Amino acid sequence: MSVDTATVAKIASLARIKVTEAELDAMVPELNGILAWVEQLGEVDVTGIEPMTAVIPNHQRLRDDVVNADPLTGGDIRDAVLANAPAPEHGFFGVPKVIE
Repeated sequence: MSVDTATVAKIASLARIKVTEAELDAMVPELNGILAWVEQLGEVDVTGIEPMTAVIPNHQRLRDDVVNADPLTGGDIRDAVLANAPAPEHGFFGVPKVIE
């Protein structure tokens, strides 16, 4: 796939970016180079390779999900918290509707 000046102008218009004619002419080979590189990546055989999020193994250190029974610092105090709410609804904070 290759782009021309009209395509780059259309992309700039959609992105609401003001681009001069000289900048358009400079962007055409750059975008074509990027698209060629992406097409080259599509030719790589990746069968049997698991997707990864990083090149090194990362493991999150997780703590146990327990409710602290202390009434001042712990959880399970929903009713006490909602007592301060101006309009609690069904165990949650009630808020006014903003989208009609």
